[in-house]
Amino acid sequence: MELTMTDAEATELRDLLDGSLGDLSSEIADTDNPGYRLALKERRTRLQSVRARLDAAGLPVG
Repeated sequence: MELTMTDAEATELRDLLDGSLGDLSSEIADTDNPGYRLALKERRTRLQSVRARLDAAGLPVG
């Protein structure tokens, strides 16, 4: 899959991912359900991967 976006869109996506990743870390720490915790960790891993690819693309920050 290939996705083309403007610098402003990339910045918004980066900010959204950063916020979601922070929220996930808190939610993972607060949950007692092992299955749910695993699902959250897997989601965090996928979002971290997308975030890393944004950085690797060399798009401007901010």
